[in-house]
Amino acid sequence: MPNEQIPAWRRDAKKRGSLTPLQGSKYRLTDAHLHVVNFVQDTPGGEALIYDMDRANVGKAVVFGLPVTKMWADWEREHPDYYLADDARCYYYSYGDVIVAELVRSLPEERRDRLFPLLSGFNPNDRFAIRHVERLYAQYPDVWSGIGEILARHDDLTALTYGETPRANHRGLWPVYEFASEYDLPVLLHQNVTSVAHSDYPVYLYELEEAVRDFPRTRFVFAHCGMSRRVNVPFYHKMVERLLDQYPNLCVDYSWIIYDVSICPKGVPSPDWLALTERYSERICLGSDLVTRFERLGPELQRYDVFLDELSETARANLCWRTAERIYGANKGKVQAGTRRHVPLWQNVLGVAQ
Repeated sequence: MPNEQIPAWRRDAKKRGSLTPLQGSKYRLTDAHLHVVNFVQDTPGGEALIYDMDRANVGKAVVFGLPVTKMWADWEREHPDYYLADDARCYYYSYGDVIVAELVRSLPEERRDRLFPLLSGFNPNDRFAIRHVERLYAQYPDVWSGIGEILARHDDLTALTYGETPRANHRGLWPVYEFASEYDLPVLLHQNVTSVAHSDYPVYLYELEEAVRDFPRTRFVFAHCGMSRRVNVPFYHKMVERLLDQYPNLCVDYSWIIYDVSICPKGVPSPDWLALTERYSERICLGSDLVTRFERLGPELQRYDVFLDELSETARANLCWRTAERIYGANKGKVQAGTRRHVPLWQNVLGVAQ
């Protein structure tokens, strides 16, 4: 969720070509991680989104809101627009999904087709969360392409949000995962692998693995590979490589801070991450992780070019658009049509006599 300057981008209007990043990547991309409302549930709107997507060479985008909203505290003279703006708390806010759905529906059909919207406005600690998912799918059956971004173990944001600490393996999420499994819908999940205080090993990774292991038919997308501000562990690429090797129902997106910290530090692609990406490109997609601020799509996505240049043509196409299309495409209307996945009877699978 960038709210800071981009380390790989330095703009100098006096130098020729310094405005090139505003045009976006030289490769046509699908932005697989884009918040279209901010932390006070404001949005520039659908037309502004499409305008800046065209300006930044973004063909399609996976869009969603935020499940929490920031309070404007009585003691704060200026209203906040980001969760770190001050020490005021955040709380779960379900109407954000309606804002996203109406934003999408306000666009002409050909523009709606460029967006893969996800719903996220529920408390992941509430075992009634599935009711919100079912209601929103019933109310807007032609809109949604999946579920997420679910925010779990989000360091500072978790500390500022009222209620129990959300985590990937919480029982409140079990019916949500089962619903996604039943209709073959992707679940975009933010789960930090560790805490700010523990940078030597991934203390919270087991929570993600329990969810992915216990719901093997649910398609999970691990947002920015579990990294956040001040959250890092040694041999990060080895950890991600093991996860992808061990759990075939897990995909990842390269977005936000993981790229500048680990994948391409100081603008130099890591050989380890290049090798990992070549091997698992069919399960990796790219995203800006912008929180509105659509005008920044160009520089956010242009910085991926130096990494994409080093990939094979097949891997590059997978990261740029093909993986996102496979994960999020063709999902609209699935629930309305009642297209549940066929699961054979367990006794037939095991060969148990009737």
